[in-house]
Amino acid sequence: MAYGSFAISSKALVFCRPCYGSIRDLPFSLRTPTIGRCGCVGAVAAPRNLVKPRKEESRGGGERKSKDKTTPSWKKLDAGEFGIQRSMIPESTRMVLNKLRKKGFQVYLVGGCVRDLILDRIPKDFDVITSAELKEVRQVFPRCQIVGRRFPICHVYVDDIIIEVSSFSTSARTGKAPNKNFRKPVGCNERDYIRWKNCLQRDFTVNGLMFDPLENVVYDYIGGVEDIKNSKVRTVSAAKLSFIEDKARILRAIRIAARLGFSLTKDVAVSVKELSSSLLRLDPSRVQMEINYMLAYGSAEASLRLLWRFGLMEILLPIQASYFVSQGFRRRDGRSNMLLSMFRNLDRLVAPDRPCAELLWIGILAFHKALVDQPRDPTVVASYCLAIYSDISLSEAMEIAKSNTKQRNSNFQELSVHDKDTSKLSQQVMSLADSIKSAAKKMQDRDYLANAMSKYPQAPSSDMVFMSRPLLERVQRMFGSVRRKGDGERGVPSLDRRINYKSLALGDFHETRRVFARIVFDTVYPPKI
Repeated sequence: MAYGSFAISSKALVFCRPCYGSIRDLPFSLRTPTIGRCGCVGAVAAPRNLVKPRKEESRGGGERKSKDKTTPSWKKLDAGEFGIQRSMIPESTRMVLNKLRKKGFQVYLVGGCVRDLILDRIPKDFDVITSAELKEVRQVFPRCQIVGRRFPICHVYVDDIIIEVSSFSTSARTGKAPNKNFRKPVGCNERDYIRWKNCLQRDFTVNGLMFDPLENVVYDYIGGVEDIKNSKVRTVSAAKLSFIEDKARILRAIRIAARLGFSLTKDVAVSVKELSSSLLRLDPSRVQMEINYMLAYGSAEASLRLLWRFGLMEILLPIQASYFVSQGFRRRDGRSNMLLSMFRNLDRLVAPDRPCAELLWIGILAFHKALVDQPRDPTVVASYCLAIYSDISLSEAMEIAKSNTKQRNSNFQELSVHDKDTSKLSQQVMSLADSIKSAAKKMQDRDYLANAMSKYPQAPSSDMVFMSRPLLERVQRMFGSVRRKGDGERGVPSLDRRINYKSLALGDFHETRRVFARIVFDTVYPPKI
């Protein structure tokens, strides 16, 4: 294994933290001490309970292998052999599946959620596909909305949860034609053929799986299970053509590899590097969405490492790329730095089913940039964190910070030597807050971004701004202010307060500041030092 570490217990496969998302078998007490420093961008061991398909006939002709070597085997697999149980499907999703089934429609779970269930991980969401037309879905769920022009789907609302429902018929009309190298499987019936055609329209083989919860069957027509077993990210069609067709797939390949600890196949890796500049032509909102998926759902550190390894960081995050170069980071470097350490601490607090709002990771980027521009005394950083964590007065925060006896991390150049003279501590804390505002502003300055890598002429130039002005203004207000007079709790605040994940996902001002302060404090003063 090229990077990272993992341990195997008798009951569970424990991946490095940014890739961790286990549903079952892992006691909470094991989560922190058993998970090592993440650098997980190489192949990992095959998931637990991953077994060979049963040698039995399916309704449409069973498991058959095409004589054409370019056509993967198509399989009907018993979901129970993967450890998948219906109880792992949320009640809201089960309700949608059951209602459509009762109306006589075929229904399946499709895409990444099936992949994650096979891997015994927490899916980010559960997507449904059905034989019903979208207008028929709307008849079953009158409150649902049909969204999207190019690829319309239904948003079905169950309380405050949105279930995405797509239709086979819509996919057939709007999707691409099946790859000519893939021939129709021999002996498949009409239902198999419809499912097979839909799977060929997917981006990656590991996302081209369907699960029928009623029959407890997983359908694999394009070799997705084999690639899961081999820990590979492979495009359904030729990688270069796939990425030209949809440039965002480059980012999705990185995201999947980072989250699962998979490696890219050779043609995918080569195409990612060759077509990296095409990301400059993506809509900024699309880029922001994909970056948010990378950084807000528990695999931020691994994502940053992969962005750096494949030369994408220079295009998407040139400020951070400049920092990596200044630190002497090589493409496959397994070392850490302060930026990676902060995102590792973020990964320990969020997960696919409990993400943070983008305000948090943008705040981390701005804060780190402020420290790179002007290193600060750890006591200044601690005072700032305590002040924004609990809204106590700045004077109280400084008194608590000065009495702090925890040992700080001495490996980061962003932290200056401790200054025993604290007479100007208040002024320095306010200066830090102002510098965070300034750093956030630089992240939307095209000229500044274009020149971020000017010291390194071999690097590509990028002035991409994918963060909207209103979003960055919210970041400035959230992290660029410290109250001189507090109205929060008194005494030493506990940084172990339970996180309100609903508020965090919504970008609540106070909850986001608390989690941010906890991340920074744990980075500067690691609990185990």
